[in-house]
Amino acid sequence: MKLALQILRVLSALGFLALLAFIVREWKIPIRYNLRNLTQRKGTTLMTALGIGLTVAVLITSIAMSNGMSAVFSGSGHPLQIIVLRNGVDSELNSSIKEENFQIIRQFPGVAKTPTGELMASQEGLQVVNLPSLENPDGMNVTIRGLTALGRSMRAGAKLTSGRWNAPGQREVVVGEGIAARYPAARVGEKLKFGRGLWDVVGSFSDGTSAANSELWTDLNQLRGDFETEGGSSSILVRVDSAASIPAFKAAVKGDKRLDNDIMTERDYYQNLTKTSSGDFLLFISRFVAIVMAIGAGFAAANTMYAAVSRRSKEIGTLRALGFSRIAVLISFVFESVCLALIGGLLGWVIAFPLNNMSAGIGNWQTFSEMAFKFHIDARAVIFGLVFAAIIGLLGGFLPAFAAARKGIVQAMRD
Repeated sequence: MKLALQILRVLSALGFLALLAFIVREWKIPIRYNLRNLTQRKGTTLMTALGIGLTVAVLITSIAMSNGMSAVFSGSGHPLQIIVLRNGVDSELNSSIKEENFQIIRQFPGVAKTPTGELMASQEGLQVVNLPSLENPDGMNVTIRGLTALGRSMRAGAKLTSGRWNAPGQREVVVGEGIAARYPAARVGEKLKFGRGLWDVVGSFSDGTSAANSELWTDLNQLRGDFETEGGSSSILVRVDSAASIPAFKAAVKGDKRLDNDIMTERDYYQNLTKTSSGDFLLFISRFVAIVMAIGAGFAAANTMYAAVSRRSKEIGTLRALGFSRIAVLISFVFESVCLALIGGLLGWVIAFPLNNMSAGIGNWQTFSEMAFKFHIDARAVIFGLVFAAIIGLLGGFLPAFAAARKGIVQAMRD
């Protein structure tokens, strides 16, 4: 099967090279002729390019959203850290772990230690609170994580950007940069109301592109007290001493009859969240809209080129009388259509570019809260958009170009 695929790839490459050689050999009409024709029909060119540009803008936006979401989830998690959950659940919010289970799990072989000898196993509590956002003054769900000083130190990538870290035993929170950017009530110096009272926002932090930027952090014991969940935790974050220790640690957890827990690596946990976010649905919708718009843009390009053919019959006849072959005319008009589409592709990039690095949020059906991300337009998105535009121009321009090439010399001059 692999051999057949390799042979197919080789034959496809050879076929493409043969087609390219044929086009180069038959390309007789100067390129400046086509470029001049586009500038002569400024209004028609601009309107057609705008239609294609809007299509490309939708496609680039969907790729930028996908890039942003992928950056959040791929940038989350330490390769040697494991999340322990209650057996049968796939979200920290739905999980609960008893205190005695924590004491058993942290003693398993393979758990790393801090320089002072403390076992690197952190109890974590998770709750969802409602805060008014810029887009929704009535409020959106956001995640608040209760953790200890050890849990915070296990997330070495988190750096303060303003204010200070929260103090243990106090109603104080620090907020991720994604929350601070989109929730005016969650900025340093403000007060938040949830649980049993008011909480002071004492700092904000950034953790690269990770999901932590969409969380509020506070003291675990204070969160337990306000939400009446004394003892236990939602999950346990464990760091092992090497990658080789992960299978053995998992086997120890699964094999202990006293426990009812399951584990997954921290990175696998966040990768799994991508499958249950509403972003997947939004990506499907945006790409479906892009395809529908592409069909419309293709018809617009075909209509423009048909109009050009009908107005330029004498030109076509003259080209044929000068000795240019039907193939040369076909290539010339297809090239003109592709150029028109590429102008639209560049226009689409210009339309989409202001979204680059813009913050947005999507809901996650596992955590029932919003996760912030940034649109990211990279070179791949731009290239893909231009190729998409070129395909629209190629498909939309072929039939008009074929009609132009079929015209006889005498009939074209008469028309």
